[in-house]
Amino acid sequence: MRHQFHSTVLREYDIRGIIGETLGADDARAIGRAFGTLLRAAGGRTVAVGYDGRVSSPMLEHALVEGLNASGCDVVRIGMGPTPMLYYAEASAEEVDGGIQITGSHNPPNYNGFKMVFQGRPFFGADIQKLGELAADGAFASGTGTVITRDILGAYVERLLKGLAGVDPEALKHLRVGWDAGNGAAGPALEALAARLPGEHHLLFTEVDGHFPNHHPDPTVEANLTDLRALVADKQLDFGVAFDGDGDRIGAIDGTGRVIWGDQLLMIYAEDLLKTRPNATIIADVKASSALFDRVAELGGQPLMWKTGHSLIKSKMKETGAPLAGEMSGHVFFADDYYGFDDALYAGVRLLAAAARLGKSVTELRSAIPPMLNTPELRFQVDETRKFAAMAEIAERLATNPGPAVESVNTTDGVRVSTADGWWLLRASNTQDVLVARAESDTQAGLDRLLAQIDAQLAASGLERGDSVGH
Repeated sequence: MRHQFHSTVLREYDIRGIIGETLGADDARAIGRAFGTLLRAAGGRTVAVGYDGRVSSPMLEHALVEGLNASGCDVVRIGMGPTPMLYYAEASAEEVDGGIQITGSHNPPNYNGFKMVFQGRPFFGADIQKLGELAADGAFASGTGTVITRDILGAYVERLLKGLAGVDPEALKHLRVGWDAGNGAAGPALEALAARLPGEHHLLFTEVDGHFPNHHPDPTVEANLTDLRALVADKQLDFGVAFDGDGDRIGAIDGTGRVIWGDQLLMIYAEDLLKTRPNATIIADVKASSALFDRVAELGGQPLMWKTGHSLIKSKMKETGAPLAGEMSGHVFFADDYYGFDDALYAGVRLLAAAARLGKSVTELRSAIPPMLNTPELRFQVDETRKFAAMAEIAERLATNPGPAVESVNTTDGVRVSTADGWWLLRASNTQDVLVARAESDTQAGLDRLLAQIDAQLAASGLERGDSVGH
């Protein structure tokens, strides 16, 4: 039985589409069959399956399980929960060889998709393309698998609490924290976790609702933090934590309502971690502030700039043995006393631990971070057929004729250009037909000059920085 996926569905890091338009039950069934075929060929057999709180998730889960069973794979159904709970099910159970979470992440309610783990490693890029080819050929393995249901929420919460191991309970019991689950899949796990945490905890929107009635669950968009800000101000809390729709990305604000961006959170985690793991490698993506890389080096760590994308960062962590990594998008990865996957609930616990261990409030830790002027992530439409070609032209020009202002060019992921004013970045998105730009300086005039350099490079390739588009 051959199956052709819609051309937009198989992405670099995951599989994603619009329900009823580009993604449906037949696709989920084919994903199960193809993933199961690849897993069995690699000597595996058992797959953990979870899903988020979207309206379409149970339907996709049912079809996915059918497909996995038809390929001869056994399924452990863990039910609805955050993506990291699925990662935990895969990492902590010896008999489990792979995992699939059905999730639309931070996308609008009519989207859904699949994040996958294959024998302990992220399943992405060429793996996903292979899955598509296998489905198109109809070259599926056949068999009859079993299905069992396992409730792991309690065990998962227990494991999250170990993030406070060795922290003085006295330092924790005075903490007062706000949490916003955004009606996403992390809600029930957050309720169970907060009930066990020392200190005082105030929760927002823990009821799972795939229509997201209160605000869209993307904590990297400042407008989505309005309710959390109001809660922190009203109750005079120490800080606030917010999650995306599937609980693998964290957002945070300090006691004064200032956003703590992904790279700033990483500075706080690095300060805590490097006290016990001197000289450790700490990875951040190319969009992160230069202040982060400088701070890691100053604290005695080894900063490493790497490509954007949770699957790419996880793979680099495994390769380098880095105990900590993060992205501007709020994915934070702890392999220090944890499994190395992105878990926003665990990152929230580690923020409590860092404040307690460092003996400083989160507001003090945020205030110590040097003020930098940076643009948000500027995303603008460039035709899919043009985006990589344009980036190649820009890289070529910067290599052959960089101009007097350019001090260095890093081509890890797109181009990150350093000048006396600071740095600017241009890269092609792996998931959308957009180019992404960002710039950072310590003066407004410097920032303007950096943006002018971006515009000049785009113009030389017949492009312009149009209106910014969403994720």
